Amino acid sequence: MTRKKRKTREAATIHPRNKYAENPPDFALLASLYPSFQPFVFLEPRPRIDWTDFNATRELTRVLLLHDHALHWWIPDGQLCPTVPNRSNYIHWLEDLLSSDVVAKANSDRGSNVRGFDIGTGANCIYPLLGASLLGWSFVGTDVTDVALEWAERNVKSNPHVSELIEIRKVDDTLDGLTTELRSNVAVDNECKIMNGMDGREVGPSPPSSSSKETIHSEKRYHGPPILLGVVKDGEEFDFCMCNPPFFESMDEAGLNPKTACGGTPQEMVCPGGERAFISRMIEDSIVLKQTFRWYTSMIGKKSNLSFLISKLWKVGVTVVKTTEFVQGQTCRWGLAWSFMPAARKIISPHVTNKSVSSFMLEGLLPQVSASSILQSVERFLSAGGASCKLNISSFTVDVTASNDHCREILENGAYEVDKGASGVAVEMSEPQPSADLCFRVSVFQQIPGTLLVKGSLHHKSTPSSGSFSQIFHRLEEFLKAESCKEKVL
Repeated sequence: MTRKKRKTREAATIHPRNKYAENPPDFALLASLYPSFQPFVFLEPRPRIDWTDFNATRELTRVLLLHDHALHWWIPDGQLCPTVPNRSNYIHWLEDLLSSDVVAKANSDRGSNVRGFDIGTGANCIYPLLGASLLGWSFVGTDVTDVALEWAERNVKSNPHVSELIEIRKVDDTLDGLTTELRSNVAVDNECKIMNGMDGREVGPSPPSSSSKETIHSEKRYHGPPILLGVVKDGEEFDFCMCNPPFFESMDEAGLNPKTACGGTPQEMVCPGGERAFISRMIEDSIVLKQTFRWYTSMIGKKSNLSFLISKLWKVGVTVVKTTEFVQGQTCRWGLAWSFMPAARKIISPHVTNKSVSSFMLEGLLPQVSASSILQSVERFLSAGGASCKLNISSFTVDVTASNDHCREILENGAYEVDKGASGVAVEMSEPQPSADLCFRVSVFQQIPGTLLVKGSLHHKSTPSSGSFSQIFHRLEEFLKAESCKEKVL
């Protein structure tokens, strides 16, 4: 019974068409079939590998690609080693975008042949290999370093059944000055159009305040090799571009997580300004290239960057923005997609959110603050109001049941605790009016070292209005942030 429940929960966090949604990798079986994998598998108390061992994670990726996808693959030491289930999620999300009727189909003589563009394909070349083998898509994969280009080519040539679908393209990093001039010309043109009311957007964010303007100007700008401009050739058209950007601003930040060993070179992991600056440059390039791509997409590692980038996109006149969440084990990432193609149907405003799900980030945490300690704080805070809390450390969740009286007590006590621990300013509360027990789950996911995502999900069986849940979850956010501030002071 326990195994069945765990399988259902995991299946909900992975794309339903992902090969591993219902059948996660069987380490014991793979070890029995592939002798080279055997030394890395520990069978007791349950089959597992040491995720801090780069050789183990690399060998797992190799045997999964061979066993499940008939792909021959290898990378040298130090290169970024991808996880196959996580990368498959991205491919299937792109498949959903391309099959949707959100934006118009591209006018192309390629027919139904899908063509993708992988920014920074790396030595692993994982996205083109998966996209070509799973769906028959063709790809251009780009990179800068000689090692990445050499091994990407090797991985393509090692698989003749898909090799004709994949082109590996070298990025000329001496062209960035020219592409900057192109972007500047388009930026001036767009600014003139917006000032004259000619941008054509029916809905957009309100003009930024003077303080937000200062924030925008202080953002670190990307300085590095070309990303799209100067790499895409004249006359080329693609259905999508995809990117696993450099998440970090320094290798020190990238190497803080002691629980994993995925490798990665500075070119793959780091750029000034991190992922925010890198994806901002992608957006600037897309303003110039417009409908060269039907969809522009990227993975995002920090939720705090998502709202900033979405706001930036609406300001430059995109027709649609789409997001998704990739959850694999205790790691959470987001997908961001935008398009300049004409909208094919009415789009629900991106600012309308599902009130039954809420989340927030805890950032700048000290090393001793872990997901399990945050969960214990969640349990302590909610239990103080009388709610029933079931803590599950193995799944990093707390299941909560609270009556009408419990909700009122949590909000009153929560306001007092936050007031006492943080600003000393009283918080005005609206009265919850649930008609039955409020049932929800709180989950905690690690993003990067020092950053945790706290997510709350209202159970479907819960009948009270989602307003009660939102109030309590907001109070929980205030409490946990006040607690983390006290940890820093101590």
